[in-house]
Amino acid sequence: MRAPDRRRTPVMAALRPLATATGLVLAYYLLPLDERVRGGTGVSLVLGLLGVLLLFLRQCRSIGYSATPRLRAVEMLATVVPLFLLLFSAVYYLLERNEPGSFSTSLSRTAALYFTVTVFSTVGFGDIVPHSDSARIVTMVQMAADILLLGVAARVVIGAVETGLRRRDGTDEPPDDA
Repeated sequence: MRAPDRRRTPVMAALRPLATATGLVLAYYLLPLDERVRGGTGVSLVLGLLGVLLLFLRQCRSIGYSATPRLRAVEMLATVVPLFLLLFSAVYYLLERNEPGSFSTSLSRTAALYFTVTVFSTVGFGDIVPHSDSARIVTMVQMAADILLLGVAARVVIGAVETGLRRRDGTDEPPDDA
């Protein structure tokens, strides 16, 4: 790789996920989520999570074939994690719109995003609390998905990076401790 390409690659690796995350947040705030959804919140969550999973798996595969697997992994995580969080934020927002009183306070889009991030980070300030059973179920689903994203997904990404580094360096054998 030429010297200008080596400098450009990390810059692009930083700009692409930043642009993607910005686009996702803009979409979250601009999408017409103000209309009442009839029974579709659960289906939307399941389909959204499947979409995030498929994106994650596709991105992991691309890490293994990338010339810069570490940078590709950072790009992937900077896309998948915001998408994951915004998906739950949208579901919480729609749930509150469809079942007012599902939470201890009415959720704006920002409040829904705030609640999602506090659950994800396990901070749980307690200022927003799920009150309805459906809100509690979605919150439990997010908690379980958070654990999977942080634990299992992290291991999968590390494995993909290791595979990509071995392919790039021409040593396709796994390390001795694998």
